[in-house]
Amino acid sequence: MHCFFGLKPVVSISELMKIVKAKSSKYINDHALTKQRFEWQEGYGVFSYSQRDVDIIFRYVQNQQEHHQHKTFREEYLELLEKFKISYDTQYIFHELK
Repeated sequence: MHCFFGLKPVVSISELMKIVKAKSSKYINDHALTKQRFEWQEGYGVFSYSQRDVDIIFRYVQNQQEHHQHKTFREEYLELLEKFKISYDTQYIFHELK
């Protein structure tokens, strides 16, 4: 899942993600949108972009379903980690469901 937020510097990303995950999980489970109880995986990735890129990123998020027909989310996530020169340990990278 991709989320695109505009945040003020005083907003804690970890607190924001805690709220997003909690409220969305409750909504999904309260409305039985999945066959099994829904739970988010641990962790998340956050990338920042400049104001000039907002339109490009917004369009990308709008079209993520189409985009991921050609590249898995995991593949793309690893590419972003490389692009932003973020070091990582593969044991902490999620595994896609089959």
